[in-house]
Amino acid sequence: MEKDFLDFITEYEEIAFELTKKYSLASYNAAISGKTEDYELSGKLELELTKFYADKNKFEYLKKIKKSGLITDDILKRYLDTMYLEFAANQYDEDLLKEINEISNKLEQNFSTYRAKIDGKEFTDNEIEEILIHSTDNLKLQKAWESSKQIGKFVEEDVIKIVKLRNKAAKQMGYKNHFEKSLLLNEQDPNEIEKLFNELDELTKDEFAKVKNEIDVNLAIKLNIDKNQLRPWHYQERFFQHTPNIFNLNLDKYFDEKDLEKITADFFDSINLNIDDILKNSDLYEKPGKYQHAFCTDIDRSGDIRVLCNIKNNSRWMGTMLHEFGHAVYDKFVSDKLPWQLRNYAHIFATESIAMFFGRMVYNPLWLKTTLNLEDKDIMDISDRCKKYLKYDQLVFSRWCQVIFRFEKSMYENPDQDLNSLWKNLVEKYQMLKYPENRNEPDYAAKIHIALYPAYYHNYMLGELLASQLYYFISEKVLKLDNSETGFYGKKDLGEYLKNLFFGYGALYPWNELIKKATGENLTPKYYAKDRKSTRLNSSHTIQ
Repeated sequence: MEKDFLDFITEYEEIAFELTKKYSLASYNAAISGKTEDYELSGKLELELTKFYADKNKFEYLKKIKKSGLITDDILKRYLDTMYLEFAANQYDEDLLKEINEISNKLEQNFSTYRAKIDGKEFTDNEIEEILIHSTDNLKLQKAWESSKQIGKFVEEDVIKIVKLRNKAAKQMGYKNHFEKSLLLNEQDPNEIEKLFNELDELTKDEFAKVKNEIDVNLAIKLNIDKNQLRPWHYQERFFQHTPNIFNLNLDKYFDEKDLEKITADFFDSINLNIDDILKNSDLYEKPGKYQHAFCTDIDRSGDIRVLCNIKNNSRWMGTMLHEFGHAVYDKFVSDKLPWQLRNYAHIFATESIAMFFGRMVYNPLWLKTTLNLEDKDIMDISDRCKKYLKYDQLVFSRWCQVIFRFEKSMYENPDQDLNSLWKNLVEKYQMLKYPENRNEPDYAAKIHIALYPAYYHNYMLGELLASQLYYFISEKVLKLDNSETGFYGKKDLGEYLKNLFFGYGALYPWNELIKKATGENLTPKYYAKDRKSTRLNSSHTIQ
């Protein structure tokens, strides 16, 4: 049976490799061009790839092999497990699969090409963000925020339709709904994940309430309004995912006229994680019709790794570059000695943890000092505020993750409920925002992840937990520092550790085993919690 399985693997890899490569390239090219024909090709190839994994005969064969227990080699057993899960995730009706694919492709194009309008003028996401961050004109802020939600109404019907179709497919496969199916087929116990989020709620809600009040007081002063008049458009973001800058902290000025590509390349090179080949294949600047967000894609699991960004010379895009190239170095340094199926990350949140680990560097004073050759007086001026910004930001982000996790879980349990009210109530409860009176719009549908990346967002929070765990382990055990403060620049042992004891294993081990091997303990929130108890701002740091 083992020999028979090896023959099956040979045939499987040959087809899966070609289909994956073709689809990945087409999807990447469509995201750059925004052209209908490119998205149509991407959709066609995605359907072809999905149909391959939907093959019922292959799945029955894998079930038979798995049930037999005759595969004893550890690598082959893990190969079988990961391949089984991929096929299991696609075992539903071909017509249903095609319909889901078509709507998904349409939604992806809509999010890529849609531009918000204010008073008849089109604005990119970057331009909307600039208004929300810098304007103090209340009417202008409201218009910018409301315009950013226009896409929700535009795609609402298709979002609800695809949610119901995903549920239908999940039920055909024996699951309660798509949310449950997604977690289980990604080696996550839904009850354990919910328990973790409940623990996080208890861990953060009291401290967040204090931080939120402080944010409100400072924003009210800045905007010259009463604290009770604050609404979602006053928080310098479309979704209040990150903390408003109440610290008089302006990192953007340090990146003005800087080469973000070079900064990124030099840093990763300094820690023995060279990215020159990845930069050469990437597309990093704005273009008409181009996807406005950012992502990293491993085209073939054989070295062709690319990043898409829309760089502007500011700290946000510096953080995004570090984040996306964090994904990229993980992909690059998975061992090429592994079979193709296992040349992948251990779990989606494992690669998110690395992206977050590096993305945080933009608020690391020591990293800023070394990277930008800043004077000691500059570092003294921003150091305390950088640390506090990151702590506040983590608290705000954890509450935002609560909203998404609980919204998606409830939406898939009952997509016919009043989703507008569900979203509003969760935002008010977990983010403690005052929603606009009498607003009844599908604002949830304006968040691209809910439409296109279902049951995914909770992995960002798990990634944050692991990023903190890795940070402390690397600082204290690998680099053997007396304290946990380091900018990591030039720390080649960091790169060697990640390559040899994290990246290199690929998907050889389930995520929980990998974390235990890499850090000596299971995933734990204690390191994340260690930094979440924030010190109150000194009066000199508040907005006057």
